[in-house]
Amino acid sequence: MMTLAAEIDKNGTSPEKLLAPVLSSFWDEPESWTLDTYHRHDGYEGLRKALAMSPDDLIAYVKDSGLRGRGGAGFPTGMKWQFIPQGDGKPHYLVVNADESEPGTCKDIPLLFANPHSLIEGIVIACYAIRSSHAFIYLRGEVVPVLRRLHEAVREAYEAGYLGTNVLGSGLDLELTVHAGAGAYICGEETALLDSLEGRRGQPRLRPPFPAVAGLYACPTVVNNVESIASVPAILNKGKDWFKSMGSEKSPGFTLYSLSGHVTSPGQYEAPLGITLRQLLDMSGGIRAGHRLKFWTPGGSSTPMFTEEHLDVPLDYEGVGAAGSMLGTKALQCFDETTCVVRAVTRWTEFYAHESCGKCTPCREGTYWLVQLLRDIEAGKGQMADLDKLNDIADNINGKSFCALGDGAASPIFSSLKYFREEYEQHITGRGCPFDPARSTLWADEKDDKNAHRGVNA
Repeated sequence: MMTLAAEIDKNGTSPEKLLAPVLSSFWDEPESWTLDTYHRHDGYEGLRKALAMSPDDLIAYVKDSGLRGRGGAGFPTGMKWQFIPQGDGKPHYLVVNADESEPGTCKDIPLLFANPHSLIEGIVIACYAIRSSHAFIYLRGEVVPVLRRLHEAVREAYEAGYLGTNVLGSGLDLELTVHAGAGAYICGEETALLDSLEGRRGQPRLRPPFPAVAGLYACPTVVNNVESIASVPAILNKGKDWFKSMGSEKSPGFTLYSLSGHVTSPGQYEAPLGITLRQLLDMSGGIRAGHRLKFWTPGGSSTPMFTEEHLDVPLDYEGVGAAGSMLGTKALQCFDETTCVVRAVTRWTEFYAHESCGKCTPCREGTYWLVQLLRDIEAGKGQMADLDKLNDIADNINGKSFCALGDGAASPIFSSLKYFREEYEQHITGRGCPFDPARSTLWADEKDDKNAHRGVNA
């Protein structure tokens, strides 16, 4: 399949023409979040087509479309629905994970704020497919404006007959509950989220059993990301072949890329999977004037970092994986040459240490010791042996913790030592950080001049 870069060279297509606004196609319209606006853009037409199919045929249709989960792992959405056992006599639940809280990740919250009905329509379709009569949206509680807007959208959907008893005369009864979490990053992990929904402390569960067998209230449960479910209505309305015409063979469709950091125009860029960072930077005005790209993350702070040499890596699951990282949440954090890698990795690791639930020893103890070593190195108090010790501790966390939080904490350590070991050594031999934090504009310490930090937030 021809790459997007080759398509530009062949046809002279401008980079902007490669964008695929579907979820974001009317975000800039007045009151884009209302049901009236959603109706003007074929709202709930996908649901009508879905209800004309049998649940099993609907699952097969979504599976054939090739839609993969947009929450990070990229697991096929239709296959996840298919795992739900039928005829078991138990209630089935759909839980939408809207607990977006990883550093750099900012796609689901803007989507809910600007176009909440795309999610609600997707929820109704998914519940019909898995034969569920109760769905939950687990939203990050700090985003109160989004919570209010989502509540209003749910009210509109009930009033219009898209939720409640006998949805559109189909015989489907569906209740939708919006739950605001208390603000814990660990609750983004699906089993910790389920524990939190049940009123317990959010901690990952031992698996098996998996949520598809024993999830919420020990019943079969599908846990999907916001963008994954919100993408389903367009697939039903416009067809699976239309969806597969975008992206790559194994990673079809459109998706939201969150571009942030030292870029001229940060924001959400909805494009087919397989676009490159170079093309996205062309659209966004590039790295801020007078500077150059130093390193970047393809999928948030929990994915191994890339450098300038990876600008042309196709941003799909296979391309990023082959280059040594993960597509994750497609949170493209870009850092220029003024940024200290040690400082960046230290801040990320402090986040993971703070957000560790403490259930498993490798993560609880390992992230603590990573922070101690990194702080010493950043302050010029480290030793050369600390670099190997960092690597060893990260290796003792990676793949050995209860959930992926440990892996996410280890990733920046491994990749930064791989690409920027000399910078770590420079902190040790020079007895301090050679970078001026005020020039980066990304972090502010209380001791720094806060006026010098006004600018782009990572």
